Amino acid sequence: MMTIKQAADYVGLPLRRFPRICNVRPVALPESEERYDIRDLDLWLDQIKAGDADTDTEILERLG
Repeated sequence: MMTIKQAADYVGLPLRRFPRICNVRPVALPESEERYDIRDLDLWLDQIKAGDADTDTEILERLG
């Protein structure tokens, strides 16, 4: 499990841009700050590589 800074570094994004670009949700751990699961980050990166990642526009269109 990674902090937001570790997760941003892992996927190669600046910390300020990471929450806007990465749609992986952090896990709320008891008595700890939120952490990012490396498997979820890997899945997100795999989706981007395969061209399967949703864009912001696609997400907004589904929300109506």
